[in-house]
Amino acid sequence: MADIQLSDEDEAFIEERVRIGPYKSAVDVIREGLHLLQSREEEDAEELRLLIQQAEDDVAAGHVYTFSSPGELLAHVKAMAAEKN
Repeated sequence: MADIQLSDEDEAFIEERVRIGPYKSAVDVIREGLHLLQSREEEDAEELRLLIQQAEDDVAAGHVYTFSSPGELLAHVKAMAAEKN
């Protein structure tokens, strides 16, 4: 797992961060990147959970639309888009 192939650009970026930044080694730079990725994924998952809960609440409250055809759905979506513009 320790053998990681990096592009020249990635290596240069890491070396620059070590040279100028608070990082003492390439491992520190990569570790920080992994922590940021993990944080972003956790934030994305939480946002998705909130959106799902909001959708479930809307359905439970009866805020739903019923369409009899794909054309009717498309017309509704176009009308909603036009209202936003």
